[in-house]
Amino acid sequence: MPPQSVPALRTLAMPADVNPNGDIFGGWLMSQMDVAGGIHAYALSSGRIATVAVDGMSFHLPVQIGDLISCHCVTQRTGTTSIAVKVETWVKRRADNREEKVTEGLFTYVAIDAKGQPRLLPVGES
Repeated sequence: MPPQSVPALRTLAMPADVNPNGDIFGGWLMSQMDVAGGIHAYALSSGRIATVAVDGMSFHLPVQIGDLISCHCVTQRTGTTSIAVKVETWVKRRADNREEKVTEGLFTYVAIDAKGQPRLLPVGES
């Protein structure tokens, strides 16, 4: 059953994003997950962030052209400058409206200042 939370990102899988097998390219899907996790981390950090790691990326099912992609985010942990975000991606199948989890991964972001250097998270976030 899909998460009941509001997705951090929703988009449509388009023909331009297919691999040679006709499925949506995994790299495209991973980039959507990074954007979703970044939106989540940005809100928590109250400013600029940078992706520093992706761990435990799992692709469970292929994504098809026309599938509605929903990326759901949950904060796994925070440090003094970093935020780890679990991102689950679900699809709503165009053909039959079935909802299925297709990928999940753990994305780590670091809060950065105007010079691109790590900065402390706001009080109460770490």
